[in-house]
Amino acid sequence: MEWLLPAGIGCLLTVLVLRVALVLRGSGEHKPGKKGHVSLLVVAGSGGHTTEVLRLLSGLSKSYYPTHYVLAETDKMSEEKIHSFETSKNETSEDPLYTIHRIPRSREVQQSWSSSFLTTLQSLVYSFPLTFRLKPDVILCNGPGTCIPVCFSALLLGVLGIKKIIIVYVESLCRVETLSLSGKILYHVADHFIIQWPLLKDKYPNAIYMGRIV
Repeated sequence: MEWLLPAGIGCLLTVLVLRVALVLRGSGEHKPGKKGHVSLLVVAGSGGHTTEVLRLLSGLSKSYYPTHYVLAETDKMSEEKIHSFETSKNETSEDPLYTIHRIPRSREVQQSWSSSFLTTLQSLVYSFPLTFRLKPDVILCNGPGTCIPVCFSALLLGVLGIKKIIIVYVESLCRVETLSLSGKILYHVADHFIIQWPLLKDKYPNAIYMGRIV
C-alpha cells in the first residue's frame, strides 16, 4: 500500500501534463475531419450508465454516425441494450451503423484501489490501439470506469498530433452534490463537462449546467 500514494500523484501529474500539452498545441490544430457526419465513440457501462447514455444518443441528429460502443468485457447486460436501441433506431437501414468493442474493465465493484491502478493500466494498453484504429470525432461518456483509459487514449492521440478527439462528459443524473471518481478525473481534461444539478455548478465552475437531460 506504500506505493499507492505515489501512484496516485503520478496519475494526477500525467493528467496535468496532458492538459498542458493540449493547450500548448492550440485549439486550431488537428481538428476533427469535416466529413458531413460525426463519428462517435460511446463508452457504455453496467448499471444505469448504459441506459442514460442511450437516452442521450436518442436526442442526437442522424448526422452522428457511425457509433462505436466500448464496454467492459465483463459487462453482460449493456450489449443487449445497445442492440435493441440501434435496431429500433435504424429499422430502415440494411447496413449496421454501429460496432461494439470490449476492453478489460478498469475497476470492479469493491476492488481495492491498489489493484485498480494496475487494471486501469491494462485497460489503457487495450484502449489506445482501439482508439487509434477507430479515430472517432467525439467520445461521449457518463461515468463508467471504462471511460478513463478510453479518454486518456484520445488525449494521447491529440498530444501526438494524430487527431484531436473531442471528449464530452455528461455526469450521471444520480450525482447531485458530488462528482463520481471518473468525473473528478475527467473534469480537468474533458472538452465539454456537463452536469445535471445546480449544486455541482458552485463546486465545479467550469462545468456546463444544462438541467436534466436524461
